[in-house]
Amino acid sequence: MDSSQKLFFTAFLVVAAAINGARGDAMVTGTVFCDQCKDGQISLYDYPLYGIKVSMACPGSDGQYTTWGEETTNWLGNYAMRIDGTPNLSGCYAQVSSNGQGSNACGAASGPSKHLRLMFNMFDTEMYTVDPLLAQPPQPMSFCSSSSTPAVPKPPPTPPLPPTPFFEASACPHQKWLMPEYRCYWKVVSPDTKVGVAFGLIAARRYGTDMTLGQGMLGRGDPYRTLLREATTALLNSYNSIHFPYHPLGVIAETNGALMGSTRRVLRTALTFMKANSGTATKATCRFTSCK
Repeated sequence: MDSSQKLFFTAFLVVAAAINGARGDAMVTGTVFCDQCKDGQISLYDYPLYGIKVSMACPGSDGQYTTWGEETTNWLGNYAMRIDGTPNLSGCYAQVSSNGQGSNACGAASGPSKHLRLMFNMFDTEMYTVDPLLAQPPQPMSFCSSSSTPAVPKPPPTPPLPPTPFFEASACPHQKWLMPEYRCYWKVVSPDTKVGVAFGLIAARRYGTDMTLGQGMLGRGDPYRTLLREATTALLNSYNSIHFPYHPLGVIAETNGALMGSTRRVLRTALTFMKANSGTATKATCRFTSCK
């Protein structure tokens, strides 16, 4: 499964939790990223954006495009639009319409619109996906390569870079993430975030809709609880360091893939995450400093 397929699969998992068994609807899902280098593509420097408004426009009988819906991205950068009935949306497109109330530093401009693609049609429900949409800052970030961005004369001051260890190789085990003195490193998600919100419908079915990430970090003695503990730790590490072996979307996709497989695959995935979280594969250490 390549990266784009994983992205679509992950978006489906996150959004499916919101369907609640509804039938006869069309769902449109996607993700918005901050294109920090303004190069029109997703790279290791880019990250999902929350609070970004995305609109969908479709052609009418007269050929004129009208807005059919608008939705705001969640903390994982995902959005989901539900359209009553099952209309043909193949001629529609989605685009970033505004930065809403979220990540204002990266909402100065939007990338190109993207057409909808039908992912599946079953049980009177249609699921459409959209290639990742981009929002861009006023100027490329200072850490971007000059060869990948156009020359910009006298750029204005850029927003401050994320604090270390984001640009350093860092991997921390679950015990570190549970310590109160390092609680400030929980940024994109919090200990109270529900497992179903962070990992999607399949995880919610396995662990329940009330299970939080903080509770999941305490699991041991069972392959599935061990997987949740190490997957949550890997998700936190992936948000915290750009050099972590997994991208956040990769962590989510690997976790749900394991939950749909055998118990042996669950345990193997948990051990793989544990190795990444320990830093043995990349010789990375935990670069936390006390928040107090």
